[in-house]
Amino acid sequence: MAAALYILLLFHFIHQTNSLSFSYTGFNQSNLELQGSAQVTQPFGALRLTDFSKNVIGHAFHPSPMKFFTKNSSTSSPINVSSFSTYFIFAIDSPDAPHGGFGFAFTLSPQKDFPGAEPGHYMGIFNSTNDAEDSNHILAVEFDTVNGLNEGSDTDGNHIGINVNGMDSIASEPVAYLPSNDSDKKEEFSMESGDPIQVWIDFDGDTNYLNITIAPLNVSKPRPLKSRKVNLPGSLLEEMYIGFSAATGHKTSSHYILGWNFTTEGTAPPIDISNLPFTPKTKKRRTGLSSTVKALLGALSSSIVLLFGALAYFIVYQRRMGEFDRLEDWEMDYPHRFKYKDLHLATKGFNETELIGTGGFGSVYKGVLPSSGSEVAVKKIRNDSVQGMREFVAEIESLGRLRHKNLVNLQGWCKRKNKLLLIYDYIPRGSLYTLLLKPRVGCILRWDQRMRIMNDVAAGLLYLHHEWEQVVIHRDVKASNVLIDRDMGARLGDFGLARLYSHGQNSHNTKVVGTIGYIAPELAKTGSSSTSSDVFAFGVVVLEIVCGRGPIIYDVDHDHMMLVDWIIEHLQRGETDMIDFVDTRLGGEYDSEEARKVLRLGLVCCHPDAKSRPSMRQVTRYLDGDDSIPRIEEDLRYAISIYAYGSMRSQLGSAISTDDKSSPLEDVSFNSLEIGR
Repeated sequence: MAAALYILLLFHFIHQTNSLSFSYTGFNQSNLELQGSAQVTQPFGALRLTDFSKNVIGHAFHPSPMKFFTKNSSTSSPINVSSFSTYFIFAIDSPDAPHGGFGFAFTLSPQKDFPGAEPGHYMGIFNSTNDAEDSNHILAVEFDTVNGLNEGSDTDGNHIGINVNGMDSIASEPVAYLPSNDSDKKEEFSMESGDPIQVWIDFDGDTNYLNITIAPLNVSKPRPLKSRKVNLPGSLLEEMYIGFSAATGHKTSSHYILGWNFTTEGTAPPIDISNLPFTPKTKKRRTGLSSTVKALLGALSSSIVLLFGALAYFIVYQRRMGEFDRLEDWEMDYPHRFKYKDLHLATKGFNETELIGTGGFGSVYKGVLPSSGSEVAVKKIRNDSVQGMREFVAEIESLGRLRHKNLVNLQGWCKRKNKLLLIYDYIPRGSLYTLLLKPRVGCILRWDQRMRIMNDVAAGLLYLHHEWEQVVIHRDVKASNVLIDRDMGARLGDFGLARLYSHGQNSHNTKVVGTIGYIAPELAKTGSSSTSSDVFAFGVVVLEIVCGRGPIIYDVDHDHMMLVDWIIEHLQRGETDMIDFVDTRLGGEYDSEEARKVLRLGLVCCHPDAKSRPSMRQVTRYLDGDDSIPRIEEDLRYAISIYAYGSMRSQLGSAISTDDKSSPLEDVSFNSLEIGR
């Protein structure tokens, strides 16, 4: 009897510690923890996760965790798994519907913040490094509105998805509801209308089934839209925080939560719809406002008049002080603008102690943003010519909308008078050029690291050439523009010379741009850049990685010559095996067959005939071993003088002989000339 009573009390104790319930209709009196762009709108009390700013993140979490399960003391396996039920009402207001920004997610997480999380496709939860990692221990039920973006597997707009530890959904469904129990016809509707929408999420801890139901506000709870068995106890931790995360990308939406009930005790109760807060869009539709609301609106109108007067005075004052920057037309399309004073503070006044790189474009400084404490790289553009502004705008227009794990992420920009600044993610290990040709003692790149870098750069170029909504020609692929992160992953950066055009069209660039040693033969002759000229430069980078040499080397017989020429000349003589070109600093610790393969790949990419070079899609097939690389060293019937336009001098001559009075030499990065050992 006593034992039975003890067991009963024990289960009662576990039941109590596992319980969590809360209810919010409006959030003026809530104790939620808000981060990023999340805020409670006043005076109505809606929880706004994001506004119409680009590339912003908003989080809102209940401050107390839920005890999701307890561990068996002998086996460490989960026991007493908690069921939970939540009911909330949201609204998404998108100026670009039905092609607006990214959606939001109901989230169970071991923590209430997500350091390093990225906006856009990652919804402020994951980033390109930790996406799909089992160590995340995160459940995200996403309500996504993306339509037609080549990011992740969930590319259909207006859908729900169940995501565990990453942004690839294990189950997804277009948004709809089943109007009755005796009909299988689904009624589809848009989540971007700005109208309130109901969501029910129910998890059964006994069966591990997760049910998701969604419907417009005027519809009674229908049958679940998606029912899926998910091993949450095997993926999540004992204690989990409950909340929401939302993010925007290059297109924007405002995400609102209007009411939220949650419980581990049965079914979440309904919400009193009559007391829901307004959003800016739903407020316009409501009629019959109460006298209290009318009084508030009258007071707000008076406040707005005063604010406009203060704003007018501020504008006049700022103009007199010379600190006001008039926004130009292109700036309106890319509003993620940093304040100059914040960047000045972040870089300690652009102190030389924070300088991490210099070049023809200007200087790059490491900074720590005072608002978030996150590390950034701030590029201060050389602005003594029209070319400086041209590269500044080109980089914002191209990289500002690109999102890929192997591209450097552009966070934003700043223009103050004649100061032009670009702000990127800080990549701690620096450039491939430095790690490869100027390494610290004992820090030679291993063979496996070199192969990963090749694959990462190839993946980045594949995205630019074939997988994004437009074709992007980088036009300055080189070792110093490949940055290496903490995990030795590679990211391609510096899009100041990039050009965009539609798939199926041809590029019409006529200027010689790029860096000596990486410029394709046809580009030096005609100035016509293309994806093939990017492939040529990639081939040079591959040869650099394998050989441990720069693109221009010193040779006793020829003084300075192209690395490609040097390899071909030695192969033509028949005195050298392919393996003899591999970096001797590796001490023989590499895969010889793999080395032969990628050396051949570098030579194939550097073929003098642009039409004979592979596309980046074919290059990735070569690297993955899906296709065999042609043995180009066995068919060298062309002269070195034809191959890769002979020498560095002929590149200079081609550039100088042009009739373009705008001086194409501005675009040729002579100060980036990289002499190998």
